[in-house]
Amino acid sequence: MNRTTLSLIAGTAALAAVTGFATLTEPAASGTDDTAKAAAVLPVERASLLCPPPSSSDIAETTYTSFTPVTKGTGSDGTAELVAATEESADADASAKDEKKTGKTGKTGKTEKPVVSPKTPGTPVTGDASGGESPALVGTAEGKFAPGWTVQETTKVAAGSGRGLQGVTCTPADTEFWFPGVSTAADRTDYVHLTNPDDSAAVADIELYGKDGALQTTVGEGITVPPHSSEPILLSTLTDEKQEDLTVHVNIRSGRAGASVQALDDKLGGDWLPASTDPAPGLVVPGIPKDATAVRLIAYAPGDADADLKVQLASPTGLITPAGHETLHVKGGMTTAVDLGDVTRGEAGSLVLTPTDQSVPVVAAVRVLRGKGDGQESAFIPASAPVGTRASAADNSAKGSTLSLTAPKGTAKVKVTASAGSEGGTAASRTYTIRSGTTQEVELPVPAGLKGTFALTVEPLTDTPVYAARTLTAGKEDVPGFTVQTLPDDRGTVEVPEADEDVAVLQK
Repeated sequence: MNRTTLSLIAGTAALAAVTGFATLTEPAASGTDDTAKAAAVLPVERASLLCPPPSSSDIAETTYTSFTPVTKGTGSDGTAELVAATEESADADASAKDEKKTGKTGKTGKTEKPVVSPKTPGTPVTGDASGGESPALVGTAEGKFAPGWTVQETTKVAAGSGRGLQGVTCTPADTEFWFPGVSTAADRTDYVHLTNPDDSAAVADIELYGKDGALQTTVGEGITVPPHSSEPILLSTLTDEKQEDLTVHVNIRSGRAGASVQALDDKLGGDWLPASTDPAPGLVVPGIPKDATAVRLIAYAPGDADADLKVQLASPTGLITPAGHETLHVKGGMTTAVDLGDVTRGEAGSLVLTPTDQSVPVVAAVRVLRGKGDGQESAFIPASAPVGTRASAADNSAKGSTLSLTAPKGTAKVKVTASAGSEGGTAASRTYTIRSGTTQEVELPVPAGLKGTFALTVEPLTDTPVYAARTLTAGKEDVPGFTVQTLPDDRGTVEVPEADEDVAVLQK
C-alpha cells in the first residue's frame, strides 16, 4: 500500500469520525431527478510527521521549522506540536508504575516542552537543538493546523565527516521506501534511520542492491523498532561488500515507520537522502543547482525486467540531451550509476527520464556536488512526484533560498506565496509561467518587513504537471554548504464520497 492510499484512508476515517455515522447510498435509477454527486474535497483533520535524529556530531546546530498554509474550509480550532519520539513511551512507563504503586490510573504529568508549537496557520515557527544527542521527533497536527503541515529539519555541521548543511523534510510513516544513491564505500558512513510513532513495535526488512544484484546481508531481516523510538542502522554493518552505488529497499512487514537515509562523506560533506517517489516508468528529478560541478545519476529497476530510459535535461530553454548520455540501460534487480559531470553548465536544470521502449518501473536519485577541491559539498535529490494541488517548503531566507520549477509536458502557470516571517513580515505572492520542457529558477517573492525565516507555498494554476525543488545555501566561502528538498503534493485535502446519515445502524 503506497503513501497516497494510506493518507486517503486516514483522512477519510478522520472526517467520518467528525461527521457521524455514514453509509454509502445506492446510485439513483436512471431517469430520476436524483443524480450522483461528485466526491467532496475537504481539508484533512489530522496529520502526523516524523523527523529523524539530526546528527551525532557534538558541534551540530539544528533548526526545526513548522509551517501550515492557510486552507479554506478549516475550523477555528486546532493544535500542532513536535515532541521527542521517546516521550510518550517514557510517560506511559512512568504512568504504569504509578498505577501499580497507587492503584490509580492516569498520567504522571511529566511532559517536556514541545520543540515547536505553532500559534497560527500562515506563519512559520522555529525551534532549535544543539549537539549530537537530539532525538527523533514525532509530530501531530489537528484541526486548522493539519492541512499541508510541513516541518523542515536543517542542521549545520562545521567540521568532521558530513560537514556542511544537511536538510530534510519530515515525513509521515509508511510501509515501503526506496533509496537509490546509498553507499558502503570506505569514505561513506550511511545510516538508515527508522522511527516508529506507534504503541506497538514495527518490524522492518532492509535489502541492498548493487551493480550485480542483491547483496548478502547479515542482519537485514526482522529489525525490530520498539514503540515510540528510533533505530539507526549503519549500512556497512549489514554487508562486507564495499560498493559506491547501492539501492536500499526498506519494507515494514509489521506496523509502520518513517525512514530516511543520512549519507556522510569524509571528504565531500553530507546530507539526507529522502526516499524516491514510488517506482514508475518515467521520472523527474527536479532542481539541480545551476552551479553544480558534478552530477551522478543512480537508478534501480525492481523486478526482473530491464529498463531503457531516455535521459534529458529540462533547461531554461527547453529539453536537451546530455552528450554521451542519451540513454541509460538499467538491468532488472541491479543498480546502475552514471556520471553526468557539470551537466547543467551554469543553468538550473532537472533530469527527465522516460522509457524508450517498454514501460518498466524504476526509482532514481542524483548526488550533486558544488565547489572544488577540498571545498566540495554534496547533496541528494530523489525523483519526485509532481506538486499536485499544493506544496510548501519552510526555513527560507531572502538570500539563501532558490526555487526551481519544471513543467516537462506542457506550459504551466504557478502561484508562489512567501508567508509572513517567523518573527514578523507580511506575506507576498507572484505568478510565473513555466514554458513546456523547461526548468526556471524563479525570483522569489519576499515578505515585506521580513524578520526571521519564511515558508514558500507553490500552487499550480493549470492542469499541467509541475515539479518543484528548493535549495538552501549557507556556509563559508570555501565550503559551499547546501541542501535540496523536493516539493511533492502536501496531501492537505482528501476526497470524501457522498454519504447519508443512517440512524438504523444504531438499532442493529
